[in-house]
Amino acid sequence: MRTLSHPGAYASHMSADCLFCSIIAGDIPADRVLENDAVVAFRDIAPKADTHVLVVPRTHAPDVAALAATAPGELAAMALAAQEIADAECGGQFKWIFNTGEKAGQTVFHAHGHLLGGDLGGSLV
Repeated sequence: MRTLSHPGAYASHMSADCLFCSIIAGDIPADRVLENDAVVAFRDIAPKADTHVLVVPRTHAPDVAALAATAPGELAAMALAAQEIADAECGGQFKWIFNTGEKAGQTVFHAHGHLLGGDLGGSLV
């Protein structure tokens, strides 16, 4: 795992009752894959593919659209992190999925992208 900064250094950008903020702060353990000043990435606890990593911005935003509006640089950092993980784990090829809203399957309301790689058995779209 690549680490560039201390995980607890972003408390002012976090929500006290958010699962992913607690993981970022180090209060809840996770299998971290990549970490830098803008992003923390960790393995999904219920993987849907050979590689299934959640790429999460350190700044709390409820979904990807809110993150794009308030911290577009962090969204760009998420994309770069996703590519770095895919390069290391699945030959650089991956799907990156954002669930936005309950009806779309979002269960944690902190923006995050699901990086899926490996043999995905066809296309979702």
